[in-house]
Amino acid sequence: MAMRQTPLTCSGHTRPVVDLAFSGITPYGYFLISACKDGKPMLRQGDTGDWIGTFLGHKGAVWGATLNKDATRAATAAADFTAKVWDAVSGDELMTLAHKHIVKTVDFTQDSNYLLTGGQDKLLRIYDLNKPEAEPKEISGHTSGIKKALWCSEDKQILSADDKTVRLWDHATMTEMKSLNFNMSVSSMEYIPEGEILVITYGRSIAFHSAVSLDPIKSFEAPATINSASLHPEKEFLVAGGEDFKLYKYDYNSGEELESYKGHFGPIHCVRFSPDGELYASGSEDGTLRLWQTVVGKTYGLWKCVLPEEDSGELAKPKINFPETAEEELEEIASENSDSIYSSTPEVKA
Repeated sequence: MAMRQTPLTCSGHTRPVVDLAFSGITPYGYFLISACKDGKPMLRQGDTGDWIGTFLGHKGAVWGATLNKDATRAATAAADFTAKVWDAVSGDELMTLAHKHIVKTVDFTQDSNYLLTGGQDKLLRIYDLNKPEAEPKEISGHTSGIKKALWCSEDKQILSADDKTVRLWDHATMTEMKSLNFNMSVSSMEYIPEGEILVITYGRSIAFHSAVSLDPIKSFEAPATINSASLHPEKEFLVAGGEDFKLYKYDYNSGEELESYKGHFGPIHCVRFSPDGELYASGSEDGTLRLWQTVVGKTYGLWKCVLPEEDSGELAKPKINFPETAEEELEEIASENSDSIYSSTPEVKA
């Protein structure tokens, strides 16, 4: 029986959504942060898209955002020449890290004690968050603005990407170990700790490399220019999105295209699987995030599968199940925290 993909639409941003990240699974579920050119990164419940709060303080477009594993800290990178670290529970700004140019990327170590940043000044910086007044360690070597920088190999190494180069650095010696050169601009990079896999997109290509050696593993070609791709935690599926407004789902082992969906009204800038692999999130030029089911029709989060009568001839379709108290709870949170990070409540809808 055919099932129709029904994404959840998370509105609230007023400009293109350019980055998103999930936390790990916590006792309270998992969480999703989004970076947007409106300068107001947002925190949401990961499995439902319910808005929790908006981090207010940047004076320019926010290009990068991340959460630590247990979702107690958030970090953002912005065009106002700063990176900021936030208390993700209260929404309070904990520190502002001044840079000399636009900051594009931020990443916490596993213990949340250090923050890695990169941006238009071509330098990688490592901040000791327990000593915010101390000068950061700097790593030079990139020849153009840094788009993405990630800790890898249990924080012993660093992966970074500029326009057409991906570099692997040793954290202890602060030296470059290896590099990859591409003939076109690198659009995104994702690191998968389980198996040490690096996912890189450029042009229409989605390439997989060893994060330890940078040796190639495999690559796929998509029908359109791809801006972002993400590998399922179990390495069964791959999702990718780009300039044609579509999301593509591939079998990781065979490379076969399994599905494609069009839901956004602009190019897709970022896509990531949730930590449990049950859904993936996409952010677009149209200013929205959308949550998509990995297995269509499964009851999960706000999705509830309702089968039609056997003789009706209708296709089975997952119905969106909104808890009766969801809107009341969000309104109560917003009113209680009107002087904190919380602003008007964005919608989550089918």
